[in-house]
Amino acid sequence: MSADDDGTTMNPETDDERSTERSPSDAGDDDSTLSLREVSFAFGSVTVLEDATLDLDAGTLTALVGPNGSGKTTVLELLAGLRSPNSGSVSRPGGTARSVAYLPQTPQFRSGFTARETLSFYMDLVDDERSPTDLLERVGLEGAADRRVEALSGGMTRLLGVAQALVGDPPVVVLDEPTSGLDPDVADHIFATVEAIARDGRTVVIASHDLEAIEETADRVVTLVDGRFVQDGAPADVVEATGASTLRAAFSDAVQGAERKAVQLDAPPTGGDS
Repeated sequence: MSADDDGTTMNPETDDERSTERSPSDAGDDDSTLSLREVSFAFGSVTVLEDATLDLDAGTLTALVGPNGSGKTTVLELLAGLRSPNSGSVSRPGGTARSVAYLPQTPQFRSGFTARETLSFYMDLVDDERSPTDLLERVGLEGAADRRVEALSGGMTRLLGVAQALVGDPPVVVLDEPTSGLDPDVADHIFATVEAIARDGRTVVIASHDLEAIEETADRVVTLVDGRFVQDGAPADVVEATGASTLRAAFSDAVQGAERKAVQLDAPPTGGDS
């Protein structure tokens, strides 16, 4: 989902301006795969990605982790077609960004609508013939179907966003920090819901700082530090490869290792006779 002018979250498939637009980066070798190929992206002099390659499998929940400000949101936006890379290519199922649903960190919905009416509105736009109740039940929000969106709690709003991401039955769902700031029980419910969505056969990518939940639910974790993917694998494999005891410890090792390398690269050369 992308944000329209009034801040309402939308699936790119429902955005008329995107319905006929295809980015040059949509080209790829395999129309069934979500992938980055030698992608670089920068904001001015600040590098977010540098020559990055990543293949993301259907039926898999992949967690993207990294320090604050490392560019996780930008990576998700590149995958969703909301940004174009400076170089390299992005391949998406069907060759178009319309196959990707994007949930921003803070979804917003038009006030005055109930949860059911909100989903019905977007489902009508894409001729999704399922009942809105089906999607609300999918995320455990059926009990709030007739509650106005402005009366939903933070966790309920995130769940409504997850439900909206499923409108149109997209093969790829990308979520940016869907559990940020939520109570542990609500966060656990959202992770379980997202995991179940992946088990439906979708490619699901989630950016999160909740490393404990990621270790429990994700099939794969990718760590972004200084513009590069420095760890990539099943959580247990990443932990084992670093000799750490937990995924959080393995993540800390990766960040500290990158910082030490950066200090070494920035250090002035030492003088002396050769």
